[in-house]
Amino acid sequence: MKRIVFWGDSITDCGRNRNDLYNLGEGYANLIRADLGYRCPGAYEFMNHGIGGNRIVDLYARIKAGFLNWTPDYASILIGVNDTWHEIAYKNGIATAKFEKLYEMMLDEILEALPDIKLMLIAPFVLEGYNTCNTEEIPDRLERFRVDVAEKAAVTKKMAEKYNLPLIELQPAFDAALERAPAEYWAYDGVHPTVCGHEIIKRLWLETFEKMK
Repeated sequence: MKRIVFWGDSITDCGRNRNDLYNLGEGYANLIRADLGYRCPGAYEFMNHGIGGNRIVDLYARIKAGFLNWTPDYASILIGVNDTWHEIAYKNGIATAKFEKLYEMMLDEILEALPDIKLMLIAPFVLEGYNTCNTEEIPDRLERFRVDVAEKAAVTKKMAEKYNLPLIELQPAFDAALERAPAEYWAYDGVHPTVCGHEIIKRLWLETFEKMK
């Protein structure tokens, strides 16, 4: 049985029960388990190690307990939006240069410890919503989100190219989805996907996974 680990922030976490090692929450990780579990019974073990609010620095701080110790055969990493959001909301975000440095350190450690891992990177996205739209207090909030999340996505792409890893770019996929339904249909607050938004991630994840097998 091959082990799949989903790693990231609240988009990955998605309300999982952290007291149950095999509870995947209600997001894309669970949708992927349903799909692969149906098509390939007993072939894969699934673990969700996403934690809401995590930034790149938080992932790196728990790299051993949250990732390496589980020795996944396959894994995906989705991180970046909180590095932006926490700066705008709390002045506790992660600048892009530091984000890149930590991402590189994290990947170096993962690939050194698990040289046979099949790993995909997922770049962050943002839409307009009640947590990202402009306000009287922050009249340029949406633009700040868009610019900084795009920087984090560019770093993720750079890391994928440097380490020759598969990349999922969510921003183009969610932007394309806006032609079919408004932003809140896909991400209710501009950051956290609805079940339909998670379906977008699931489909892209599975397409990438099939190429990695």
